[in-house]
Amino acid sequence: MRHRPLLFLLAASLSLGQPARAQLVAPPDPAGNPGINQGRFIGVVIGTAVVYTLTSYLLGKTWYTKRVPFHSFNDNGEWLQMDKFGHATTAYAISRGEYELFRWSGVNERASALTGGLVALLYQTTIELFDGRSEGWGFSKGDMVANLSGIGLFMGQQYGFGEQKLSLRYGWRQSIYPPYRPNLLGQSIGTQMLKDYNGQQYWLSLNIASVLPVGPSFPRWLNLDLGYSGSGMTGGHANPPYVDADGKEVKFTRYRQFYLSPDVSLARLPGIKGSSAQALVSAGQFFKIPAPSLEYNHLSGLRLHPLVLPKD
Repeated sequence: MRHRPLLFLLAASLSLGQPARAQLVAPPDPAGNPGINQGRFIGVVIGTAVVYTLTSYLLGKTWYTKRVPFHSFNDNGEWLQMDKFGHATTAYAISRGEYELFRWSGVNERASALTGGLVALLYQTTIELFDGRSEGWGFSKGDMVANLSGIGLFMGQQYGFGEQKLSLRYGWRQSIYPPYRPNLLGQSIGTQMLKDYNGQQYWLSLNIASVLPVGPSFPRWLNLDLGYSGSGMTGGHANPPYVDADGKEVKFTRYRQFYLSPDVSLARLPGIKGSSAQALVSAGQFFKIPAPSLEYNHLSGLRLHPLVLPKD
């Protein structure tokens, strides 16, 4: 059983030394690029380094308390692969967030994209190394493949297109399952957002105007999202037996859910696009904007949700 600290997305960076910094700085050019903003650059480097160090320390002291010799295990069949989507989405979000912050600081395009990917790889690999030394977990090759997929999605688009036509996002709605296994799925809303895979959705968000020949009046901020989730899960591979207060056995069917929904790219909204806030808005957009959606699952077929996503 593995859960990821999704709220620590914009964390992670090693302290950059003076030689590395010289390579990252983009000098002024004839087109008017002002080059590095020293205050922003130092703030981003120190901020991400502090968050990385602090969260790594706290995870080591609170999340991973029982240390064992380094080992690996195969968890690819757990939780209907929801954790793998979580790894990919987290790695993508860290990559993009760090890229946007370094671009905001004046770092050149290619160095910012590379730095974003490396910071994400550092952060996710740190967690896997913790897992490999922890009782009850282990280093997962499947997790690392998912991490690299999220990083690759970001870097491939940034180097190939100079923009993110596809992005990964996270959605959540409280499910009915945590009361049946509160220690595993979470007792509070905050822990359920991290631990209850039944309540999570992961979205592949496509910006329509960046891939289709639309007219000038078409909203550039409109996205179309494909979503994935799982439900009916109270255990990783299978649901353990559960008997209610009346002595009746409670059983849940595990099943996959697929969604189609519109979304908003906040950084492309008029007034934000082209402004000084665009990079920070883009760096911080990790959550799926609530919107009407169409769901398909093999139990109930097609279902239309007017706004929210009821899980059951």
